[in-house]
Amino acid sequence: MARNRDENRRAARESDPLVEAARYRLRRDAEARGEPVEEANAGQPSMDQRAQIVETAIQQAIRRGDFDNLPGAGKPLPGLTGTHDPDWWIRRKIEREQLTGLGPPALMLRTEDKELDARLDRLASETAVREHLDGFNRRIVEARRQLQGGPPVVTPTRDVDEEVARWRQRREERIRQAEENRRAQQEAWSALSRRERRRLRRENGR
Repeated sequence: MARNRDENRRAARESDPLVEAARYRLRRDAEARGEPVEEANAGQPSMDQRAQIVETAIQQAIRRGDFDNLPGAGKPLPGLTGTHDPDWWIRRKIEREQLTGLGPPALMLRTEDKELDARLDRLASETAVREHLDGFNRRIVEARRQLQGGPPVVTPTRDVDEEVARWRQRREERIRQAEENRRAQQEAWSALSRRERRRLRRENGR
């Protein structure tokens, strides 16, 4: 392992642009003086040799069982949706740690856009829904105007009237479903005998 660390350090030094520039100047000055120029990588392993060293170290680790029982072994990587998301690591951290109000505006707006219907459904009046949508659209426009770097804002604004109509439809559907459930419970209760009703009342503490 120590040898591998030394190899990695040496490879990092050799790939350093400052080191390469210094070597170039030394070679140029030596050639100008007519002195023999020593190859910078003399005595050093080639790229193929380094790759072989790394491969050997990996194979040895496999034989020792260093990679056995790793978390998530044999399972698909979480969060892979088939589309590229450059902000996946920020989104994952916010979701994992349940952070709120943090992150680039583009990411926060994208998250709010996904949860918008649920947020609107918790509002009790059309006025509140319109105010929330106006604020959402305003934040999108402001984020697009800011030139502070970060990911671009791709979240679209919402048509307020259209969203209000969809909010009404969802609310009416919830009311209808609740009424159907209430009627079904009443019918089921009416179908019970007196003994069954008394037993249910005792079980429910009524």
